[in-house]
Amino acid sequence: MILAAGRGMRMRPLTDTTPKPLLEVRGQPLMQWPMDALLRGGCNKLVINTAWLGEQIEPSCSRWAQSRPGVELAFSHEGVDFGYALETAGGVSRALPWLGEVFWVLAGDVFAPDFVFAPQAVERFVAGSMLAHIWLVPNPDHNPGGDFGLSEQGLALSQAAEQFTYSTIGLYRRGLFAPPWTEIIPGNPQGKAASLAPLLRQAMQQGRVSAELYTGAWTDVGTPERLAALNAG
Repeated sequence: MILAAGRGMRMRPLTDTTPKPLLEVRGQPLMQWPMDALLRGGCNKLVINTAWLGEQIEPSCSRWAQSRPGVELAFSHEGVDFGYALETAGGVSRALPWLGEVFWVLAGDVFAPDFVFAPQAVERFVAGSMLAHIWLVPNPDHNPGGDFGLSEQGLALSQAAEQFTYSTIGLYRRGLFAPPWTEIIPGNPQGKAASLAPLLRQAMQQGRVSAELYTGAWTDVGTPERLAALNAG
């Protein structure tokens, strides 16, 4: 699942007329970088949520898919269904009818051109008992305090002496998005907006989230300045 519903307020005025995942990075829409990487990793079924300027995202992604045989796209149009974005956990819950038992989740506005969506990572996750496996990155300047820790045993920690930043890339089981972990009904028919971080922290406290450190190129394209730097590089 690719999260593409956000407003992108810090990217204004660029996002006044273009949704952030469609802003161009090095010759193509930002969200197409992870879409191509997912396809290279053998994942040809993609679910994309939309809200702000979502009417632009489906045609763009559909054009991308036309030249890639075998790709299947599904869209969760939160803006159409509810008039607002459901945030991360709310958006995933809404999309559960299109998702399998195990699935990737990532943000459509993060640039990680070297990340490999490896089938072996999925196999290891399926064989284990974790509810989520997330990739952490060294803290960028705009998030010096980080988000989560990482134990020597490979568990994600809600708090630790050394914190890292959540890359927004992770493998998840659909069970994390159902009771008792969340009160949101699978499929989120009530349109509840909810963040993913509290859900992850709850599961971390029970030792149900694993993690690893990713040290490749990674940028949260959150400001016009970061976008310009990427395109100048």
